[in-house]
Amino acid sequence: MSPEATSPQQAILQFLTSLQSPARILVAISGGSDSTGLLLLLDEAVKAAPHLQFSLCAATVDHALRAGSEDEAREVAALCASLGIFHTVATWRGDKPKTGIMAAAREARYGLLAEAAEAFGADLIVTGHTFDDQRETLAMREMRTEQISTGIADAVLFDRRFWILRPLLFSTRADIRTFLRERGAGWIDDPSNEDMNYERVRTRRQLSANTSAEKDVRAAWAERLALSSAGAEWLDRHFTLHGGLLGQVMPDGLRQDRAVLDYALGRLTAVFGGQPFAPGRAHMERILAFATGSDPGRMTAGRVVFDLRRDGLYLARESRGILPLVLQPGEAGVWDGRFEVANGSASSVGIEAVGVGAKPRSSLIPVLVTGIQPPRVGAVNDSIMREESSAPKDLGALDSCDKHRNEGEGGTATLPKTAVKRAIAASPIVLPLEESAPTARSEGYVRLTPYFAPFDRFLTRFDFIFANRLSAVFATAPYARPPLRSIDGKTI
Repeated sequence: MSPEATSPQQAILQFLTSLQSPARILVAISGGSDSTGLLLLLDEAVKAAPHLQFSLCAATVDHALRAGSEDEAREVAALCASLGIFHTVATWRGDKPKTGIMAAAREARYGLLAEAAEAFGADLIVTGHTFDDQRETLAMREMRTEQISTGIADAVLFDRRFWILRPLLFSTRADIRTFLRERGAGWIDDPSNEDMNYERVRTRRQLSANTSAEKDVRAAWAERLALSSAGAEWLDRHFTLHGGLLGQVMPDGLRQDRAVLDYALGRLTAVFGGQPFAPGRAHMERILAFATGSDPGRMTAGRVVFDLRRDGLYLARESRGILPLVLQPGEAGVWDGRFEVANGSASSVGIEAVGVGAKPRSSLIPVLVTGIQPPRVGAVNDSIMREESSAPKDLGALDSCDKHRNEGEGGTATLPKTAVKRAIAASPIVLPLEESAPTARSEGYVRLTPYFAPFDRFLTRFDFIFANRLSAVFATAPYARPPLRSIDGKTI
C-alpha cells in the first residue's frame, strides 16, 4: 500500500495490486460516507478486473448504543444486496461499560468483525479509515506525548487471526464524498460524530480551522520499521531467555544505540509485565537511566523487576498484583496478560501465581506448556508436560531459537538465585477447583502458551519484525504474514 495516493480510486487500485490473490475481502461498513465509499470503490474495481480474483463480503457492527442503529444496519444490508455482496449484521450484546466506552466498543467491533470474517471464509478485513482520521489521531497523540507518532497503521494483525487493512488511509473524506455524489450514492451521518463529549470530535473541530502542515507520516513509519528491524537484531545478539520466565540482557546490549535500546527494552517490559503498551516516556527514561548505569541494584517499573548485575540486566514479572483466573471446561482466557490458557479438561480450573515462599503444590490436571519451562520449579512442575513448539522458521529468527530455549534446562546454576526465585514466584500454576478432578490424560489438557500483551491483540506491521523474532525466542508460533505482495511499492 502506498501513502502517495491522490484519489480514492487510485488508492483502491494500488491496494488491490498490492494484495495476494485470490482473496476474499470482508468490508467493514457502518453506512457512513467513509465505509460506504470503501465498499463501492472496491465493488467497482473488483468487477472491472475479474482476472485479479478478488471477491467481497461485508459486515456491519451494530453497537446497540443508540436508537436507530438497527434501522441503519438494515439500510446497509439493502445496499449490499443491491450489489450482490453477502452481508451480515453483528450486534454487540450484553452490558456496556459506564466508562471507557469508546475503547470497549473498539474491542467489541474488531472481535465481531473477526467472527464475521471467519464465518464468511474471508482472508482479510478492510476498514474505511481516512486521512482525516489520521490527522485527528496524530493531533490527539501530540497532546499526550512529545514522541513522534506513527498514527493509524495501514495494516494491523488482530488477535493473531486476521489482518485489518486500511486502503483509504491517505485519501480525504471530502474526495470520498465527491465520489459518492458522482455515483448518486448517499450515506448515513452518525450523530455521535457531532457529540463534543468525545475527544475525537473536539479534535476534529479544532483541526477544521487549522491548516498547518501535517506530520510526515511516511518518515515516522520508516523510522518505526527501522527500529523494529534493529530491535530484532538486538534480541538475537544481546537477549537470552531462561526457562521462558526470566529475561537477561547481556552487558554489551545495554551499551547499544539508545533509540534501539529504548524500543526493545520498552517492549520487553510490556511483555514481561503483561501490559498492552510500552511504558510512557517518564517511566522509560527512568528505566534506561537505571539499566545503563554502573551501580548494580533493583528497581520496579511496569510490573517488572529489573535486576542489574555485572553479568547483565535481568527482567521478571514482580510477584505482586497477579490476579487468579478461573476457567470452566472449554473456556479460554488470558492470565496476567502473559499466558493464554485454554481449559480442555473436564474440570473447572484456577490459574494463579506460584507465589513467594509458597510450598510446591502438584496439580491434578494435565498441563501442556508451550515455550516455557520454569527453572528449578521442583514439584510444582511434576504434572506439567512441556510441549516442544512445532513453529516453522520465519524471518530467519528460529536459527538461534534452540539456544534461547535451552537456557533454562540444566543451565540455571550460574543464574542469580534471587532472580530465579522471583521468576518462579510469578509463574503460573493450574489447580483444580473441584474435589474430584480427573487424573487420566485422556480427560484432556489445560494448555498454556506465552501471550505477548503489546502484540497478540493488535500488532501493527511496523512492529511485525520485532514481534516475530520475539515469538522465536519464546519458541511460540510465528505471526501470520500480511496478505500482501508489496508494501509501499516494494515487493515482499
